[in-house]
Amino acid sequence: MKVVIAIDSFKGSISSPDAGAAIREGIQRVFPDAEVFVRPLADGGEGTVEALAIGMHGRIRTVTVTGPLGTPVEAAYGILDDSKTAIIEMSAAAGITLVDEPNRNPLYTTTYGVGELIRDAIINGCRNFIVGIGGSATNDGGIGMLQALGYEFRDNNGQPVPFGANGLSKIATIHDTHVLPDLKDCHFKIACDVTNPLCGLQGCSAIFGPQKGATPDMIRQMDQWLATYANITREKYPNADPDHPGTGAAGGLGFAFLSYTNAILQSGIQIILEETRLESYIKDADIVITGEGRLDGQTIMGKVPIGVAAIAKKYNKTVLAFSGCTTPEASLCNQHGIDAFFPILHTITTLEEAMTPENTRQNLTDTTEQVFRLIQAVQIH
Repeated sequence: MKVVIAIDSFKGSISSPDAGAAIREGIQRVFPDAEVFVRPLADGGEGTVEALAIGMHGRIRTVTVTGPLGTPVEAAYGILDDSKTAIIEMSAAAGITLVDEPNRNPLYTTTYGVGELIRDAIINGCRNFIVGIGGSATNDGGIGMLQALGYEFRDNNGQPVPFGANGLSKIATIHDTHVLPDLKDCHFKIACDVTNPLCGLQGCSAIFGPQKGATPDMIRQMDQWLATYANITREKYPNADPDHPGTGAAGGLGFAFLSYTNAILQSGIQIILEETRLESYIKDADIVITGEGRLDGQTIMGKVPIGVAAIAKKYNKTVLAFSGCTTPEASLCNQHGIDAFFPILHTITTLEEAMTPENTRQNLTDTTEQVFRLIQAVQIH
């Protein structure tokens, strides 16, 4: 028996590699000779660096960068030396979880640390980038990142503009004389699962600003500033398009990548599935196992389990899914390639107890064992 495990992390509990290992243990309790391949996965959000760096035999590098509030933070990113690829989560340097709720204010939060991560990766030989841009604390249009890469945004007095969305309000000219020379040789795949434009009623300020601490007045101001920034950018780089779907991702970071670097925006799960070459493993499998922390109606909207199932069904493979819990809407997964799914909780418990890594691993292993005992019993009869 050959089994491929391609499961997302159980967020707040265990990582994708840990979940895969727990499932493998459950399978091998019943079929000790089974070939089991664990392929860690993520959707471009939390856990992407760990999943890809480990799953593709890379390494993780930790550096000190400028955090969203301008103070130093430790941020990790992955390096795949064979392909000179860096795997970056922008939230490691500019994520909303790095800012306590009382201090959330997009007028001041910056993406400068994201640029420092990219710069460090370039210095270490990377020329290809996979960047997840979910979970940002920022609305600076990506100018902080660009400043760290050598772009200069100056005010009417020729002085550098400050960090944050406030800086957008002061941009008069853009200069690229001191941009890191190797940036032109770099290619970016941006894991982006939102389609919002930069500005307007569906733009980043209006839709995502409130969760980052923006008041209604701030939202109106930032939207105007971003529109002006887009116009100044377009004067220098005519291909800049603030209406392109996804330019509003991560407070305009999508716009910065598309306008100032060699970048494409793609569905996060599609990037990950392509980069991990999962299909080459699945096509020879007998059973494919996937899952995530919670299976619900959102799972079918571009999440890991459905991406995995779509590949498996190209080859008519049986697909099983495990999750910490499910909602009634999880039954939609059965219409999208998942043959059967199994929540792993075995007893009434608190959320905190259920989500401890030890309990999650144990429940995942025990549930897998019972599912494969059923498979064994069916095979015997």
